[in-house]
Amino acid sequence: MYKIESKNYYVVDENGNELRCFLRGKFQKEYNFKKDKLFTLDIAAVGDIVDFEINDSHTGVINHIYERKNYISRKAPRIKGASTRGERLEQIIAANIDQLVIITSVKLPLFNNKALDRLIVIGESSHVDIKIVINKVDLADNNEVNKWFSLYKSIGYNVILTSVVNNVGITELRKTLNGKINLIWGQSGVGKSSILNKLYPFLNFKVGKISDYTYKGKHTTVTSVIRKVEQNTFVIDTPGVREIDPYGIKKEDLGHYFVEFLPYINECKFNTCTHNHEPGCAVYEAVNKNLITKERYESYLNLLDTIEEDLFY
Repeated sequence: MYKIESKNYYVVDENGNELRCFLRGKFQKEYNFKKDKLFTLDIAAVGDIVDFEINDSHTGVINHIYERKNYISRKAPRIKGASTRGERLEQIIAANIDQLVIITSVKLPLFNNKALDRLIVIGESSHVDIKIVINKVDLADNNEVNKWFSLYKSIGYNVILTSVVNNVGITELRKTLNGKINLIWGQSGVGKSSILNKLYPFLNFKVGKISDYTYKGKHTTVTSVIRKVEQNTFVIDTPGVREIDPYGIKKEDLGHYFVEFLPYINECKFNTCTHNHEPGCAVYEAVNKNLITKERYESYLNLLDTIEEDLFY
């Protein structure tokens, strides 16, 4: 499935033909029956592999959605009336991906390491390979760029510096995407669509401008869409995000998704340690010894404070 708009589900068959489909009624009935336990907004998602049949009106009916190998999701914004208990529903961004490519910008909007770390946690918790792109490097001095490049490189992530204006990093990024299904994700205004247009001009995605008042990006992509760009290479362009809350993570598990914490977690005195206030915390000791950066630890504490102890855990 390559695009979803309202109740229209657009699929591509084995011959590359595009077709507008609808979900068979059984999906909605099953969803209505189980929704109090599902906690999700989505029956189907971009990237799903489905069986469908063509009807007399030359549209399709989806009969079966195959099990996903993985998917990327976040907590959806609260919807009035969606739950009497107040828990956040899950919003699936895309399914069956090979790489999560997180786009950031060094300026306009200003680099936001806490937002980046939240997206990384989502990728790590979904067991997806993560690539980080720091875009608009033409707008900042080398010291500013190298600080963040070195930090994320030092903890094991593949970081690519890009500039659409100066054609920096475009060839490297294209090689990184080659042969994979790539989810392109990031905050509004960081240049996702501009980068994709530079890589694959035929996509011709709409590009927005940065607000002169807020210096934040404006949404140009309104729904996730998957496109084949080369042989065996696909990109999923997504709407820019402003609220980034991982779904389904417990406080005591969050540290497992900060990869530099892993060598120390098992040394903590308590196996339910949240690495915040507990005595005998090996992670906190590693921070004090500069074995874990303060920037990442502060990001961890910031995210820890926002995790809701939802009733369905």
